[in-house]
Amino acid sequence: MQQDFFISQDYKLIRYRKGDIIYEPGQLPRYVYFVRNGEVRMFTVSDEGKEFTQGIFKNRQYFGEPALLLKRDYLAYTVALRDTELILLDAGQFQKLIEEDNLFCMGLIRTLSERLFYKSMMLEELANEQADHRLITLINYLSKSMQSGQILDITRQSLADMSGLRVETVIRTIKKLAGEGQLKLIRGKIVKV
Repeated sequence: MQQDFFISQDYKLIRYRKGDIIYEPGQLPRYVYFVRNGEVRMFTVSDEGKEFTQGIFKNRQYFGEPALLLKRDYLAYTVALRDTELILLDAGQFQKLIEEDNLFCMGLIRTLSERLFYKSMMLEELANEQADHRLITLINYLSKSMQSGQILDITRQSLADMSGLRVETVIRTIKKLAGEGQLKLIRGKIVKV
């Protein structure tokens, strides 16, 4: 689905500045959010204050649909990681899009399946105490659609937030894995082998 389609349909367009909260846990869903441009981080916070990244959404991706479809409160925070433009579809508009656009509907099923697979994989990895195993699994997952030699565009902090590890542990483990030849680094950046 082309983002221009959404603009031509006169859907609501909202601009968020870096650091703006889009929604918080406990809020009732009103929209599905399509990223026209920018970047959004979805995360939960434990009782101890530790953040766990649920997803990072970039251009041409969308979020917020499970809560809207189920009419359940949001469980996570979403924050603009940089200045971002979002196209908002309310429940009726989103339902109409699902019913009328078979390609979009199949894409939605694939997207939800991918997210379910990711969450199942991470749940299993979080039970694993070995930091190197957690990181290799996460890095392989994040880079699966990349070409050999392409740089994985993710920070050490994001890897820590996604793996449940401390950033210091991530830095130390990445160096160790690179030294063992399990990953490749170029100027400190992780590169797909």
